Amino acid sequence: MTVKSGYVSIVGRPNAGKSTLMNAFLDFKLSAVSRKVQTTRNKIQGILTGKDHQIIFVDTPGVLEPKYEMQQYMKKEIKTSFKDTDLILYLIDGSNIVMKDLQKIEKDYKKDFAKHKRIIALNKCDKLSEEQIFDKIATLRQELGIENIITVSAATKLNLDILKKVIIENLPEGDFYYDDETLTDKPEKFFVSEIIREKILELYEEEIPYSVHVDVREFKVRDEGQKDYINADIILERETQKMIILGKRGEMIKKLGELARTDIEAFVGKEVYLKLFVKVRKDWRKDHRFLKNIF
Repeated sequence: MTVKSGYVSIVGRPNAGKSTLMNAFLDFKLSAVSRKVQTTRNKIQGILTGKDHQIIFVDTPGVLEPKYEMQQYMKKEIKTSFKDTDLILYLIDGSNIVMKDLQKIEKDYKKDFAKHKRIIALNKCDKLSEEQIFDKIATLRQELGIENIITVSAATKLNLDILKKVIIENLPEGDFYYDDETLTDKPEKFFVSEIIREKILELYEEEIPYSVHVDVREFKVRDEGQKDYINADIILERETQKMIILGKRGEMIKKLGELARTDIEAFVGKEVYLKLFVKVRKDWRKDHRFLKNIF
């Protein structure tokens, strides 16, 4: 039996559906999903193992033009994901094609794309008619010179079996990198912080944009029958944001804690005690020392 294994970097513009796609392949919510951009900040590895294959997906931040220091670090995360990758899975949002942005990505990552095998997937095709899909594929071929395009929907899992087959065909032969039961290389502590941050994005809508960082200070795993203890800091840039997070008489942070705890318990498979603190660190997104610790 021929065994194949390798790293697959998922790249694309913000909101292309990269995290949704990886979660769909793994059949597990590993990467944060939100309709807002910049939900994913760090590279997140999800490992899909079959009888004769192991695909190590690397979910990367959305490709954008950096406007401040944190986005510079995010761009570096994308670049470093290419270093040891075997295959680039380039995901394009079929419901929102911005040709000038796609042309810029082709230009900026021309050398990286040339060095690696690349699969192009047109996502969110469940929202398009057959005629619209045909027109968009024709436009991509004409404007970007892209020939082979697989139409998919990460949300409904449309054609993911076809995409998976093509990925496996393009992976190198080789032994598995991880054991069969491993789902990710990230610790539980990382995903707890991601769950809390995702709930903040959902709960506070536009009031708290992306100037929020969650730092899990303690994660104590306790004996069976006892709740795990989690202590996390919510770090913001402004005092006004702190008041929004807390809410009137602390009602909003209480609701945040309840929503986050429910998802964390589902993730770790047991009850947890979650304690949240809100702190202000002025302009942390421009603080190189602070950002180095995050990335």
